[in-house]
Amino acid sequence: MRVIKMLAAILGGTLSVVALSSGFLLCMRGVQARPSGKWEHRIVTGAKHSFLVHSKDLANPLPRTPENIVDGQRNFSHYCFVCHGLDGQNTGVPFADAMSPSVPSLASSEVQTYTDGQLHWIIQNGLWPSGMPASREILTDDEIWSIVTYVRNLPRAGSLGEPQAYTEENSGAGADQLLSPTRRSREPKKRQ
Repeated sequence: MRVIKMLAAILGGTLSVVALSSGFLLCMRGVQARPSGKWEHRIVTGAKHSFLVHSKDLANPLPRTPENIVDGQRNFSHYCFVCHGLDGQNTGVPFADAMSPSVPSLASSEVQTYTDGQLHWIIQNGLWPSGMPASREILTDDEIWSIVTYVRNLPRAGSLGEPQAYTEENSGAGADQLLSPTRRSREPKKRQ
């Protein structure tokens, strides 16, 4: 019994020293936001591709027609452009590289190696650990699939210019511009 009490005292003392040392280091260095390192990035990317993102075998029901790509671009430009730019490659997005983790170009191999089902799952459910929000209650299933189709057929980087939201002449987007086209059509018309 005496040995157990002595081990408990040693363990408690050790934990106290570790906690105090950690607190001291935190006070001295502070909390810092910094870009991820090479290994941290590889580990998180591998985890996302392997077990954080689901629906790997789900197939896109929309064929890759020019009409579906244009529809996907329209839906993308209503919901996704704020973080990914109009072209999906962060053109004109001032904070894309400043976030931690940074906003990836949707043309990158990191994104394009996801299956269509995984891209659908990410758009619908969001993606941790990142700033990618869920669109579950905002976009319909067809709108999400059209965005997946657009992501597979992105235009050349910079070819669509900067989002108006980030230009000087922007007068500010109304809340109705952030709703999906389907949700906007369901909203009651406002009287002037």
